[in-house]
Amino acid sequence: MSVPDEARSRWAHLVDTINDARERYYQRDAPTISDEEYDAIYRELVELENEHPELASGESPTQTVGGSRAEMFEPVEHLVRMYSLDNAFSIDEVQAWAARVDRGVDEQPALLCELKVDGLAVDLVYVEGRLKSVATRGDGTVGEDVTYNATFIPGIPKSLRGTPALLEVRGEIYFPLEEFERVNAEQLSLGRSPFANPRNAAAGSLRQRIDRRQEDLAEVEARSKGTDREGARIDRLRTDLKVAESRLSSLRLVVHGIGAHEGAGVAFSTLSGAYDVLADLGLPTSDLRRLVPDLTGVEDYIVYYGEHRHDVEHEIDGVVIKVDDLAIQERLGATSRAPRWAIAYKYPPEVVRTRLRDIQVNVGRTGRVTPFAVMEPAKVAGSTVSMATLHNADEVTRKGVLIGDMVFLRKAGDVIPEVLGPVIEVRDGSERQFVMPTACPECGTELAPEKEGDVDIRCPNTRACPAQLRERLFHVASRGAMDIEGLGWKAAAALLECGLVHDEGDLFALTAADLVRCPFFTREAGKGESGPQLTENARGMLTQIEVAKDRPLWRALVALSIRHVGPTAAQALAREFTSVDAIADATPEQLESVEGVGGVIAEALHEWFAEPWHREVVDKWRAAGVRLAEARSAAAGPGTLDGVTVVITGSLEGFTRDEATAAVVERGGKVTGSVSKKTDFLVAAGESGSSKYEKAMSLGIPILGVEGFRVLLDDGPESARTLATG
Repeated sequence: MSVPDEARSRWAHLVDTINDARERYYQRDAPTISDEEYDAIYRELVELENEHPELASGESPTQTVGGSRAEMFEPVEHLVRMYSLDNAFSIDEVQAWAARVDRGVDEQPALLCELKVDGLAVDLVYVEGRLKSVATRGDGTVGEDVTYNATFIPGIPKSLRGTPALLEVRGEIYFPLEEFERVNAEQLSLGRSPFANPRNAAAGSLRQRIDRRQEDLAEVEARSKGTDREGARIDRLRTDLKVAESRLSSLRLVVHGIGAHEGAGVAFSTLSGAYDVLADLGLPTSDLRRLVPDLTGVEDYIVYYGEHRHDVEHEIDGVVIKVDDLAIQERLGATSRAPRWAIAYKYPPEVVRTRLRDIQVNVGRTGRVTPFAVMEPAKVAGSTVSMATLHNADEVTRKGVLIGDMVFLRKAGDVIPEVLGPVIEVRDGSERQFVMPTACPECGTELAPEKEGDVDIRCPNTRACPAQLRERLFHVASRGAMDIEGLGWKAAAALLECGLVHDEGDLFALTAADLVRCPFFTREAGKGESGPQLTENARGMLTQIEVAKDRPLWRALVALSIRHVGPTAAQALAREFTSVDAIADATPEQLESVEGVGGVIAEALHEWFAEPWHREVVDKWRAAGVRLAEARSAAAGPGTLDGVTVVITGSLEGFTRDEATAAVVERGGKVTGSVSKKTDFLVAAGESGSSKYEKAMSLGIPILGVEGFRVLLDDGPESARTLATG
């Protein structure tokens, strides 16, 4: 049966697109399409070849390993071929792979789960225990010799703790996330497109000709006659070399595979056993791998790291599942491009490419005017995103984005979507510069920096600007403040538009009679009812407003929108002063003396309470019954947890997270979000695999379950330590 011309033409287009994308990704380390776009066109090619098998020639990307060797490095032939991995995008596809594995073996094999590090695959060869070569994967058979550059990477041992005759291992070179952010900042400062992902950053750094840079510098220095021009060139070469070497020294290696091996000390029958041997030899392996007996364990691992992928020091884009038994691996074999005994489950992408349609500005609750990007909607990290922050005008300039640009967009979990930077290579000249407004878009007031030299500009009309009022109302109801369910952004806007509140001070005096005057909160009368009726949501909001009146003092402090005062500072202030009035009457010096407050926050507090209308807001809240003082007074003496720092993670039976935090704070303790040497206890019911748990274990910090937490609250730290682990 002949292939229709339309299908053949589409196949040729897909092949060309994929090959071009591979060259930009593997050779140039500068992709112009996102991983999501690549995966989509690759899957379309697979489906087309399944429908028309005669199209699947040996040159098709579906039959070859992605990547090839660049000419700037010497070739290195791998002792054992390096393969790509087939991808799965759902649990169903993982189950289908497992079913194919089970058909090829007598009994269900154990499976090894590993994190799929977003880095550059490399092949390392040791002879008699000493490093002989480091090469990129290339086309799977021949890679590039990057041995010299690899000597700058601190995690690659030059010699092993043993001396096996031959050992070939596979690993991933990666940037820790902090270093990746630093490298991308350097790229933007040089007017270049940012790296789309840590893999490209790692590849671009490892595939620099450091040796040639050193030779060029030495040659120029030797010929130099001391002129200013030559001196400037030498300085530039030295700087470039220093940056290149610095990037290499920031790279890390994790080993995740085994190739050829001979000699004493490298005998093993399972991959997990091989990893133990490699670790004993001094090679860096991952502590986050997990050996599981069946697919239930695989699914648990996938779900866990889908929720905790940002607790790891490096970027991950999925999970790799491998058959652990090496003999079964051998029996299952491989296709022309991928082993049958392994598969990669891919998480939804966190970096995509989309079009920047416009740049607009938002006025926040403190008057700060912030540019934000309006984009063609794109699905990233499992949700559809059409807006992203750009922080301030200087950031727009630093990133070099223009309206109309194709940009890389990142959204990591619950983090606010962020534009990484433009794809400069695809500009067509229609793009235009963003110009920051000079007047507030909501109230027309002239914008200006608060102080000379400030990066941010603000609307000074703090009391009457509709945007600031709306944002402050919304903030009062937020989870980090008074946590009023039902009072969202639209409800806050409706309260203002209907004239039910004039500022946040009026919020806690609202009644059903007030809300019924606003169409947003009402429904048509039903049978036997007269006039508009409150909706269920409106009644629920009123109930939640009443409940919020008794929130702890620190939440009220956060809700007042005092600049720089977040939960940590608010808790410290509540512990020290125990009432809003005491805080308002304190001097800047007294405020600054509180641990965790400091000069900037103290000055912001002093300035806020010096404004008469701010005091009016506090008075309105007090009149409405909002709790503005703690039950424990300063005269009552120290609390049972004075000076004790607690981190709370996971679900605690009998406590909400807020209740647990309030219980610690009311007893004089301090609750923080991360584990450090200053942490006294980690409360971690059911969180034994979390990064906080692991860090607490490594630091020897006592770990409490629910019962231990109750003892801590009732009897104090000494009694709690007797029930702690860690």
